Amino acid sequence: MAYLVSHPDEVKVVSKRFGMGAANLDRYLELDGYKAVQKAIAMGPDAIINEVKASNLRGRGGAGFPTGLKWSFVPKQSAKPKYVLCNGDESEPGTCKDRLIFEHDPHAVIEGVMIAALAVGAKSGYIYVRGEYRYLLEIMEKAVADAYARGFIGKNIFGSGVDLEIFTHSGAGAYEVGEESALMESLEGKRGIPRIRPPFPAVVGLWGGPTVINNAETLASVPHIILGGGEWFANLGTPRNGGTRLFCMSGELEKPGVYELPMGYNLKKMIYDVSGGMAKGRNLKGVVPGGSSVQILKPDEIDVAMDFDSMMKAGSMLGSGGVIVLDDQMCIVRFALRVAKFYQHESCGWCIPCREGTDWMKKTLTRFHAGGGVAKDIDNLKYLAENMLGRTFCPLGDAAAMPIISYIQKFRKEFEDHLDGKPCPYEKAAEPMEAVVSG
Repeated sequence: MAYLVSHPDEVKVVSKRFGMGAANLDRYLELDGYKAVQKAIAMGPDAIINEVKASNLRGRGGAGFPTGLKWSFVPKQSAKPKYVLCNGDESEPGTCKDRLIFEHDPHAVIEGVMIAALAVGAKSGYIYVRGEYRYLLEIMEKAVADAYARGFIGKNIFGSGVDLEIFTHSGAGAYEVGEESALMESLEGKRGIPRIRPPFPAVVGLWGGPTVINNAETLASVPHIILGGGEWFANLGTPRNGGTRLFCMSGELEKPGVYELPMGYNLKKMIYDVSGGMAKGRNLKGVVPGGSSVQILKPDEIDVAMDFDSMMKAGSMLGSGGVIVLDDQMCIVRFALRVAKFYQHESCGWCIPCREGTDWMKKTLTRFHAGGGVAKDIDNLKYLAENMLGRTFCPLGDAAAMPIISYIQKFRKEFEDHLDGKPCPYEKAAEPMEAVVSG
């Protein structure tokens, strides 16, 4: 597979079993599979949570919230059942890491769900897989069935007296259900739209019960933390940003692919060393460092550590780890249009700022790029996006607005060059760009 690339700087933790046949249960067991959950049973809930806290593992879905802290919010006593949900609805443009985990190491996800369930006292776990990942759902379903057949999940797991059921569930092709409350709505058989919070899922979640929701990469990291120790995992990264990260490198690069690198690895080195630099002799124009929803960085801003805190200081976000590299033949206006089209299409329509805002951004950028723009469009676009920020039920509105604001702030001249009916000088680059940021 083209995505299974390698580099000497990689630190393989989550990806250590990739390409080794670990989707087969017997092979997974040969590679230390299900040892972590047995150790976790002996540790007990509090010790599990403390170990994950010590690891400084932060959510790999994009928000970067400390995993152990999230687990600690679940009440120890509850009149309603508790649940663990694996969010595998990987739909952020530029991101393709969870698909590799499901394909090459599905039992690691199962084991991570089991350990999370032990930590919070849940009896049921759900693995929610993106609807477009149909072939991966089949792999995941087989892995769950094999684990049941061997007695690893179900009644009295590993002789512990604990019962734990795990189910797989497919999405229906909606980006919105990657938001945790919309995911719960979808699992309950309803339309995948966000809930107003509070209450938060840790207290009132799936079917009203306390619920932990973590990304697939987050949960796949947990067995390694239990076996290797929280301190070991924390030391792989930077302060407050423990471990490694699967980074998805796409765009005009010599060696695009998914690389597992320590948290805090330098973005410039990631582009010019790990990924081989720019392809076809082209120059760098900009980098979207965390999937399409984050702010763009210019070439003089990329000498920065790729961890949650450093990226915030740099004026962007680490997000989902999808690094989209744009070359000097990329039209920023058309790129903005493609991003706007995606979020307009994926808006659930529940709240007005997102439903109307994304539609107006798409319409304005469509006209603007076609040569029908006027000078006030540029400031109107920025004003529109700024007034969407923080005014929607879920982060989709922010995800649509933040990148548009950054494109205008950092590439305003390129927007101005499109005025007065001027043809786009980068039109030939449009087709490759569509592929780079396709949803």
